[in-house]
Amino acid sequence: MDFDLTDAQRMILDYGGKLAETFDRKQWMDYSQRHEFPRHVWEQMGEDGFLGMMVPEEYGGAGLGMLEMSLLMEGMSDHGIPLQHLIVGPTMCLSHIARHGTEEQKRRYLAPACSGKEVWCFAITEPTAGTNSMKITTLAKRSGKPSSKLSGEGTFRLNGQKVFITGSDVADYAIVVARTTSFQDAASKSDGFTLFIVDLNAPGVTRRPMEMSILIPERQCELFFDDVELSEADVIGEVDKGFGILFDTLNPERIIIAAMLVGLGRYAINRAVAYANERQVFDAPIGSYQGLQHPLAEAKTEIEVATLMTYKAAWAFDHDRPAAEYSNMAKYYAAEAAIHAVDTAVQCFGGNAYTREYGIFDLFPFVRMLRTAPLNREMLLNYIGEKVLGLPRSY
Repeated sequence: MDFDLTDAQRMILDYGGKLAETFDRKQWMDYSQRHEFPRHVWEQMGEDGFLGMMVPEEYGGAGLGMLEMSLLMEGMSDHGIPLQHLIVGPTMCLSHIARHGTEEQKRRYLAPACSGKEVWCFAITEPTAGTNSMKITTLAKRSGKPSSKLSGEGTFRLNGQKVFITGSDVADYAIVVARTTSFQDAASKSDGFTLFIVDLNAPGVTRRPMEMSILIPERQCELFFDDVELSEADVIGEVDKGFGILFDTLNPERIIIAAMLVGLGRYAINRAVAYANERQVFDAPIGSYQGLQHPLAEAKTEIEVATLMTYKAAWAFDHDRPAAEYSNMAKYYAAEAAIHAVDTAVQCFGGNAYTREYGIFDLFPFVRMLRTAPLNREMLLNYIGEKVLGLPRSY
């Protein structure tokens, strides 16, 4: 078993440091204070070839995999500059159009998104269907009328509401998870799902930003769909058969969030170690005291263990192996490790942790949020308990 990264993978991991030379943590926080998407950074990443990591070269991408996508996110987070758009755009949308889209969809949408000219988001969560996605009520109903997009093909009318849709305020397109057969009428609870490509500037789409207390550049929005016209050409995969594609999308989401968490945890530890070597109390660096040294060593160990599980999950996905077990474990343990790492760093910095000058406590609400969403710790453990350990269903 080879644990060494290739030269190309090392370059991807190191890209975050290169990017941080012109867009560092302080600038990331400036954009976060304004809840402003750093479009110039996004376009630079597109120009540098990092937005189409999981898209084949023939469609404008790099032709790489989930592991490389995770390394990109980990490397950026190592420097305190995570971008959630990498989750909802390249990971959850572009890679799955590349895997499941039609040839026409691939040629129309992938190249502009890989270049950073067009931005994507993923819309699944609803006010009454967060953890329980089966109860989604957003409905795309066939109208029986010809579509104005493609003459002669049947059209759908999309109606419903989505919430907590990351980056939808600046996105051009969304993959929207809808039902084409209602929960009540479906043959089974997993039947009747369809994934649609939706132009967010189309008539009938309304975006409403949500006021959030966590400082990140990306906004969360509510999306409202009022008789939005869609055609067969907007369907990813097959009508009513989108459940498998949906879960093929959610495992990469958990993997890349785990990569973000281990990077942020490592960033916090590295900041704390530098401070502990410099700060003098009782005529000695505070890092010489076991009361700080041991917690930092423990946090470092947990982060590196979580990193290995994240790599294993990404490797399994890339090799078409069952990845759900590892993806759930990676997301669960990375969140716990990152929270512990940031909490340890806060303790190390003392009162300085709460100042804007040092900017350590700013990390805590973000990593704590990622324990809860997307997909909370309890549901991750439910999956591991039932599907991995073979215990009775607990909910």
